[in-house]
Amino acid sequence: MGTSVQVKPLCGVYNENPLCYLVSVDGFNFLMDCGWNDHFDPSLLQPLSRVAPSIDAVLLSHPDTLHLGALPYAVKQFGLSAPVYSTEPVYRLGLLTMYDHYLSRKQVSDFDLFTLDDIDSAFQNVNRLTYSQNFHLSGKGEGIVIAPHVAGHLLGGTVWKITKDGEDVIYAVDFNHRKERLLNGTVLESFVRPAVLITDAYNALNNQPSRRQRDQEFLDAILKTLRADGNVVLPVDTAGRVLELLLILEQYWTQHHLTYPIFFLTYVSSSTIDYVKSFLEWMSDSIAKSFEHTRDNAFLLKNVTLLINKSELEKVPDGPKVVLASMASLEAGFSHDIFVEWASDVKNLVLFTERGQFGTLARMLQADPPPKAVKVTMSKRVPLVGDELAAYEEEQNRIKKEEALKASLIKEEESKATHGSHISVGDPMVIDDSNTHVSSDVPARYDGVYRDILMDGFVPPSSSVAPMFPFYEKYSEWDDFGEVINPDDYVIKEEDMDHGSMQVGGDPNGRFDEGSASLILDTAPSKVVSNELTVQVKASLVYMDYEGRSDGRSVKSILAHVAPLKLVLVHGSAEATEHLKQHCLKHVCPHVYAPQVEETIDVTSDLCAYKVQLSEKLMSNVLFKKLGDHEIAWVDAEVGKTDSDMLSLLPLSTPAPPHKSVFVGDIKMADFKQFLASKGVPVEFGGGALRCGEYVTLRKIGDASQKGSGAGIQQIIIEGPLSEEYYKIRDYLGFAIAIPDHGGLAIDIPDHAFGKNALPPIWIMPNIEGT
Repeated sequence: MGTSVQVKPLCGVYNENPLCYLVSVDGFNFLMDCGWNDHFDPSLLQPLSRVAPSIDAVLLSHPDTLHLGALPYAVKQFGLSAPVYSTEPVYRLGLLTMYDHYLSRKQVSDFDLFTLDDIDSAFQNVNRLTYSQNFHLSGKGEGIVIAPHVAGHLLGGTVWKITKDGEDVIYAVDFNHRKERLLNGTVLESFVRPAVLITDAYNALNNQPSRRQRDQEFLDAILKTLRADGNVVLPVDTAGRVLELLLILEQYWTQHHLTYPIFFLTYVSSSTIDYVKSFLEWMSDSIAKSFEHTRDNAFLLKNVTLLINKSELEKVPDGPKVVLASMASLEAGFSHDIFVEWASDVKNLVLFTERGQFGTLARMLQADPPPKAVKVTMSKRVPLVGDELAAYEEEQNRIKKEEALKASLIKEEESKATHGSHISVGDPMVIDDSNTHVSSDVPARYDGVYRDILMDGFVPPSSSVAPMFPFYEKYSEWDDFGEVINPDDYVIKEEDMDHGSMQVGGDPNGRFDEGSASLILDTAPSKVVSNELTVQVKASLVYMDYEGRSDGRSVKSILAHVAPLKLVLVHGSAEATEHLKQHCLKHVCPHVYAPQVEETIDVTSDLCAYKVQLSEKLMSNVLFKKLGDHEIAWVDAEVGKTDSDMLSLLPLSTPAPPHKSVFVGDIKMADFKQFLASKGVPVEFGGGALRCGEYVTLRKIGDASQKGSGAGIQQIIIEGPLSEEYYKIRDYLGFAIAIPDHGGLAIDIPDHAFGKNALPPIWIMPNIEGT
């Protein structure tokens, strides 16, 4: 039987809600992402609350709220205690993202769903992996291997590969095949024929312009506004797609020597950039090569000023400027306040680079562009004064007195409960109250001497032995070199260092942005004051797709190439999900699922896979053929059982039957042309075929676009009369075949060719249909 796989969406299907899915692999429960929206709506997490105790591991794919925003709340409220796995950037940038959201909310509301301590506690459970690192689970997950791979969407973004008994379950949401300034494209196309692929339909109906055209339109819109003496505000995320935008602006400003100021404004902006500077190995090849040659870090931003407080922006002299401010939804944060101030000026530009979440101010503005009037709520936190402050302090004093009274009562009850139950006869430290009646206010007289040792009712015994607390002398071991020490006592554990850095906001030097730290440390009594405003939106509003996701056309092409045995679609509007489902049923695979929330679907593989043991006697007679980096061999064997009832392959008891020659791999005709030329064979292309020598022609047929599926195996046909030249070309072709990572190639040779110089026995590679 194949590996048992069940998928149960907890949120984010047939809509654009946050991503959260339960994937069970042979009874081991993975929580794939733990997202929340910018409204922090607890009702979205009800399905998660019902399964949280049964979760065995959490896999995070991206460092934004849609993928990990609910993690602190789930750990605090639902008892989610499973280990969490992510890449280092997802862990670090996700932590800063949650800090930024908390501080933004705390400034405009009495936000109490989680605290900074809750965020730190949740992220302490994160185990960090590197790309392509195979991590073997233990215990209940014995035999399961997880590995993160490049997604191409956000820094550290992950396509998760879960492997059990040779079958792969791929979780690939929000991937991007395009190579950008910051990131390389996804490696999803390198996976062929996985047992299950879980992916999203978010962009199924959208198509994108070329990167060059998009970047030019983006910069033209900004420069047009600046040259007209206007301001540009870009509502962005905390530490995700904003990094790509910063690189675009930084490089263009440097190349064209522009002087317009650019500001990056979040509560954790400086900590974000400090971390990103250390993540060069997670970025694109071009950034890594540039650093190797020039030692210049791409995020040593010379044209971008990092701000952590809006008051710093207000001190900037009047004039055109560009501000990238969080949050992208305009629901809270600095972007909300700047929008309210700048929206009424027709010269200004509000430039959206991602679609706003449903129900947010950003989505409303994108759906119905201005000019229009918009009602917004302006909130800010102000210190308490006068009667309000006095009332607050009185209430706090009352609460403190109640807590002190409760603590004293509890202490008194504990002392009564323990008094007498632990009395040890002959213990000089224990006093029997029944035989001692001494006033605590009057010194007691023993043997004609007054002793003033009367503390908390303690009365010294009449014995000659003076009471004393136990004292244990610590003995040290010594050798010829001095005192023997334990080196582990002087080592600062990495976990403690990480925890210490997180407590203060987590930049590499243990510093938190000063403005953000002041918010955390400011314990002065305060309240939130709100008022509703009507804003006349006259500024220009433009949306340009910088979400970093593959568009519909690319998604369909990639899915056709990957060709999974079973496909599960999640996260996308109902229209986009149904559109992609129908397309995939026709062009990708016959098993396509689009489950509803809390609907469990069984996507167990139909393959009959068995574990077998190769006997030593069999392996001693196997002849391997080295092809490229691989060695392969044809095995003829009988199936038996070992003493432990495990299936085993044993040598045949009768002679093995003959086999037809089969080549495995792929060959590029251009490469084979060079190979033949190096052997002195005249060769040239003509009419779509390769003419070798005077009589022999090689022709390649088959649909390469369907590579990986059964119908996509290509063939090379050798045409020509039987001759020495024919056999020579055929032998050269046999030696030139190389094995690729996936796919297959069969060579069609006429039956009469198997006489002289016949090829070796069948060469076969696993997972090739029809071999």
